[in-house]
Amino acid sequence: MQIITLTSDLGLKDYYVASVKAQLLQEIPNALCIDISHQIKPFDSIEAAFQLRSCFHQFPKGTVHLVGVDCEPYLPNKLQPGQPESILAYPTVVEFQDQYIICSDNGFIGAFLDTDPPQALYRYKSIEEFPDQWNFMLKNCFIGLAKNIIHQKAFPEFCETVNKFKRAFTPVPQIEHNLIIGNVIHIDAFGNIITNIFKSDFERFGLDVPFTISYQKRNDDIDTISKAYNDVPMGDRVAIFNENQRLEIAINRGANAGSGGADRLFGIRLGESVRVAFFPRGSVQKISSLL
Repeated sequence: MQIITLTSDLGLKDYYVASVKAQLLQEIPNALCIDISHQIKPFDSIEAAFQLRSCFHQFPKGTVHLVGVDCEPYLPNKLQPGQPESILAYPTVVEFQDQYIICSDNGFIGAFLDTDPPQALYRYKSIEEFPDQWNFMLKNCFIGLAKNIIHQKAFPEFCETVNKFKRAFTPVPQIEHNLIIGNVIHIDAFGNIITNIFKSDFERFGLDVPFTISYQKRNDDIDTISKAYNDVPMGDRVAIFNENQRLEIAINRGANAGSGGADRLFGIRLGESVRVAFFPRGSVQKISSLL
């Protein structure tokens, strides 16, 4: 059984995902198709990278991941006068941790890898010769590339090796002497707020050091990391480290209350800052005096 995952911005309202899966099963009958998400914001390769990276480590070696987000190629014949070649985007195969990702080099690769190096990068430059593949790339191009990989076709027969890819801006936490300033990088279907602050960032300040987590509404500060949502009463705010060790802020069962999750109740949006201030041991200072 060959595992193939799908990540796209196609949504679930239309027939598009079904069409992709039908073509996939025709080309690779033994495929076990797993959906990562088809609700990526249109053309948002950064969100696609977050979703796939969050579960990538759970898949076995040899898994092939297809990412159909903003994947129409941008080829030399589309360049306008004065436009740099750096904006060109080709279908690309990323080999990473003995798995394969087929995507467009549109910033997704840089966001997904962050500072990790790939094992190899391959560009499908022959796409220039097959304009019939330009439309609906996930179906008409990426599945064919996946088939080549699964059948162990030598990469030089259908791709060329490259060593560069587009970087993407992904915010990183600012860490100062008593302060971490991070950002909201994702809001899930429950309205839970996921940040780019990791448990390891907390641990840099030592164990059992008092802290306060603050965001837009200062009267909703949190000073405890819970093990689970139900550690607090229903409707209360809670902070946890999720399964990927990211700081997450939530309302326990807030999404079931009819008023929405933490994002709506706190008025927090993607990209906004989250601050964690650490107090000196034994200090009774308020956070306002530390910032």
